[in-house]
Amino acid sequence: MGSYVQNNLLRDETVVYETKYHWIIFLTLRGLLSLFILPAIDRWSDEFVITNKRVVCKTGIISRKTLEMNLNKIESVNVDQSIAGRLLGYGSITIIGTGGTRETFQNIARAVEFRKKFQEIAG
Repeated sequence: MGSYVQNNLLRDETVVYETKYHWIIFLTLRGLLSLFILPAIDRWSDEFVITNKRVVCKTGIISRKTLEMNLNKIESVNVDQSIAGRLLGYGSITIIGTGGTRETFQNIARAVEFRKKFQEIAG
């Protein structure tokens, strides 16, 4: 588990599911131009976690962006997958919250399983 989530767990909160970026991020122009350093940093530092109380998505090291939303405030978690994404097991997740909050995260490993775990916990 990443340090951000570990350091920000609430009382009686436990991690139910955690994922990260899929290795496909290394095969992008950004990955090639940075000699795979930037995707490695992203994969190491970014966190996508479902706890028994909320969903936490943290990206960035110096400039940090976080989405922390209570499970009861999330309307749905949508998954979009290309053909390659279906074959290799990655996709984009979009978290839609009450009040119009909408955040999308691309190239997430096991995106369908992320949605399934959310539905099991929130159900």
